[in-house]
Amino acid sequence: MDSHSRPRLLVFVVAYHAETTIEPTLRRIPTRLLDDFDVEVLVIDDSSTDQTFDRGETMRRDEALPFALTVLFNPSNQGYGGNQKIGFHYAIRNRFDFVALIHGDGQYAPECLPELVEPLASDRADAVFGSRMLRKSAALRGGMPLYKFVGNRILTTVQNALLRARLSEWHSGYRLYSTDALRRIPFHLNSDGFQFDTEIIIQLLRSGQRITEIPIPTYYGGEISRVNGIPYAKNVVMACLKARVQEWSLFYDRKFDCAPEASSRSPYTPKLDFQSTHTLARDHIPPGSRVLDIGCAGGYLGDTLRSRGCHTTGIDAVALGQESSLDAFHRHDLNERPFPLDLENFDFAIMLDVIEHLHSPESFVDDFLAAASRNQKLQLVASTGNVAFIVTRLMLLFGQFNYGKRGILDLTHTRLFTFGTFRRLFEQSGFDVLELRGVPAPFPLVVGSGVMGRFLMRVNTMLIAISRSLFAYQIFAVVRPRPTLQTLLDSAQRESGARSAALAKTTAVQRQSTGPLSAIAVH
Repeated sequence: MDSHSRPRLLVFVVAYHAETTIEPTLRRIPTRLLDDFDVEVLVIDDSSTDQTFDRGETMRRDEALPFALTVLFNPSNQGYGGNQKIGFHYAIRNRFDFVALIHGDGQYAPECLPELVEPLASDRADAVFGSRMLRKSAALRGGMPLYKFVGNRILTTVQNALLRARLSEWHSGYRLYSTDALRRIPFHLNSDGFQFDTEIIIQLLRSGQRITEIPIPTYYGGEISRVNGIPYAKNVVMACLKARVQEWSLFYDRKFDCAPEASSRSPYTPKLDFQSTHTLARDHIPPGSRVLDIGCAGGYLGDTLRSRGCHTTGIDAVALGQESSLDAFHRHDLNERPFPLDLENFDFAIMLDVIEHLHSPESFVDDFLAAASRNQKLQLVASTGNVAFIVTRLMLLFGQFNYGKRGILDLTHTRLFTFGTFRRLFEQSGFDVLELRGVPAPFPLVVGSGVMGRFLMRVNTMLIAISRSLFAYQIFAVVRPRPTLQTLLDSAQRESGARSAALAKTTAVQRQSTGPLSAIAVH
């Protein structure tokens, strides 16, 4: 909050064809708000063809209100959501602390503003919604048509279920926001239609902000409803569904990417409690091995191997946290050449879900091969996403190729692989592929590790047995470097030297054993 003596409140009135209601609505704004706030009223007429702007502007000129009044007119219609965007931008730009949204038709009682703004002023909420559904049957007694009441309840129930929320109503237009809360969400990316209200709730939920609901009276008079029920219902449910599917990395929309960085689930979440590339790598490496963890992230897999008696060394561009206990760590950007370590003293190297992030996987593999030239027993355990996974194929079939925050189409991936291209990457660079297998999707991370998670894992595993290229979510490979040409040349030279020395020794021995007999034969 700014250093001024009282918080600044903007009462924002969205208006469209409200010439008969705009003046009484403005006069109903309680003057007692001035006891606690510096108040300004902003009216934005969304390109009405009636006298809405003129009525509001006349009130401004006549100083008919005890508040500062600003009246704006959109030259072209921006839509319900587009109009809100302009008003919220105005509030942020002019450094208001809070903004209260009411409608120019008077449907939402301005008299409730002092009660609704209090949770914001006392820092108990980041957004406050006036709800017509908190008091049982109050909406029907207030004149809400039965079909709207039923539709509201059904949609709210569906939306709560999709987003694990507990709001009494998703469809009230009476809302107050902290401008700090608005700054933290990309509301400017939302639609310009009526689904804007649903999208901003999703953003508030995703960004972890506090929403409080307070009961308000319901009033239905002669106002004209401009909401087309069926398209509106479809749009708001689709918005919630997209936001939920985005959690599963099957869809991505920037407007729903607003979780705080500190609380965002890391893309490198340990997956050690179910079949995954992490458990396959862990089980492949014998206890007591010397292991290099390439792109070790937080070092969690290296720590697990270390607890099994392995000596673990990590390498990553980001420093390890204090909680990691690797035996050694080297800070290095894997895109920089050459590979910084001599691999002669390692039994295994693990590189899980890293190679797809590199600028040039081929260059990295070549450098790794050169570093491993003197260690013909070294095995590299690597994994990557399978871009031919059935979900990705179906998305492509419907014209979708949505990158996201994590998953196969992670926004940070620079290269995508199938089983065939992953095999060729190593074989063409001089590796023998010892094992190549499919890994199921990490359903326990999405639906939990209970019965449903285990069931989906079993089904996915069975489908992988039928077609790994179609049903595997990830590719798991174990490869071993073949000798380089220099290694083969050095080996040939050493072998030739040894054989030459052995031949010389054999010849010398033969000459010594046959020398006297040869002399007698001559005489």
